[in-house]
Amino acid sequence: MSTPVFSPTNHTRLPVAIIGAGPVGLAAAAHLLERGIEPLVLEQGNEVGHSILKWGHVRLFSPWRYNIDQASRRLLAEREWQEPCPDEFPTGTQLVKQYLRPLAEHPDIASRLLLKNRAISITRKGFDLLSSAGRHGAPYVVRIERGGQEEEILAQAVIDASGTYLTPNVVGADGVAAIGEKSNAGSIFYGIPDILNKQREHYANRRVLVIGAGHSAFNVLQDLVKMAESEPQTEIHWAIRGASLDRIFGGGENDQLKERGKLGLVIKKLVAQGTIHLHLGVRVGRITRGDQGLVAHSDNVSLPAVDQIVAVTGFRPDLSLCDEIRLALDPATQSPVALAPLIDPNEHSCGTVRPHGADELKHPDENFYIVGMKSYGRAPTFLMLTGYEQVRSVVAAIAGDWQAAKQVELVLPETGVCHTQFSPRLLQKQPPINKLRDSGTSSCCAPECCA
Repeated sequence: MSTPVFSPTNHTRLPVAIIGAGPVGLAAAAHLLERGIEPLVLEQGNEVGHSILKWGHVRLFSPWRYNIDQASRRLLAEREWQEPCPDEFPTGTQLVKQYLRPLAEHPDIASRLLLKNRAISITRKGFDLLSSAGRHGAPYVVRIERGGQEEEILAQAVIDASGTYLTPNVVGADGVAAIGEKSNAGSIFYGIPDILNKQREHYANRRVLVIGAGHSAFNVLQDLVKMAESEPQTEIHWAIRGASLDRIFGGGENDQLKERGKLGLVIKKLVAQGTIHLHLGVRVGRITRGDQGLVAHSDNVSLPAVDQIVAVTGFRPDLSLCDEIRLALDPATQSPVALAPLIDPNEHSCGTVRPHGADELKHPDENFYIVGMKSYGRAPTFLMLTGYEQVRSVVAAIAGDWQAAKQVELVLPETGVCHTQFSPRLLQKQPPINKLRDSGTSSCCAPECCA
């Protein structure tokens, strides 16, 4: 069998395939359009922001000023779009209705957006994972499924912005479902349920166990406490894996995202008051159902019986889409190797991430990038603004403008917490410091504050 021969330039007029029509995917399309490169956005849902609408009731702790991409803003300005007040905090639904839908309805985006098209595989034309000779010049093949039929799309590059919402982490502390987790799935919700409205009846006057230690858990706990004001028989339990609360509540008043800092302080107070029953050092290995209800077991300790469990244990990337793509992933975080030292929660706990772009996101297969929340692999604390700068840099790289790609310009709000460990992994793998626009200080956990 002869090896396919492709010229590196004979497919540059092909579109750049973007997987996912969320904020970061649509931002990638806007940046490509500004550079005269054809985008093609593939979204498996029936509308843009499909996954966001699943948590549409949740209010973001970042205001509008941090949630709008610059290229998208410029595109929307052509349509006399009414930009939301920069200091207001949108819900997920408002983010979709007031920003993503108008962006998707812009003629330049709408004509390049395919809804109800699910990407099921990505490969190089004529090359499986093992094949090398001639691979560099081959275009990408994105196989999609629509209406029960499979089709293929050729692309010069691929930007995977499909996110992680559909693949939440399990409750089991070993990384796999706890024994009994699957059989009791009907009483376990993964993510942030709409406790105060649509799903109120599942939690009102019930015993509820929340498992997880991030801001999503804080949101759930806050809603449960608010509901308990009118449903006094509601009993709230909170379990975290750690044995200490030092890092859990965040930077409080020192957090530059005030709503994020405030949320941690609220939960800290509720725990101190005994409104929330806290269980430390819980590593769930088994879930059983008895006469008293659901019981989560951790080593030799069993938690009180409850009626419902809410798992807010984070998300993980579904990498099956890329089985035939040559990836360079960190074995722990499942993020790109160069990005991992900046976000690994084992070594970088404050949640503030130094600016990064195409250099940190590239893989052995050229012009294939994973961006947005999925780029963080299993690491938490992703901000939308980070995704917007990622795609600006990535699109510049695809266009061959490596000067712009390397000039990563981003100022992220600090969390007010820094517990970086001085490990060889972090200190040896740090990429060069990126410029921070309009800032005279370095990002938290950059080498200067580790010195």
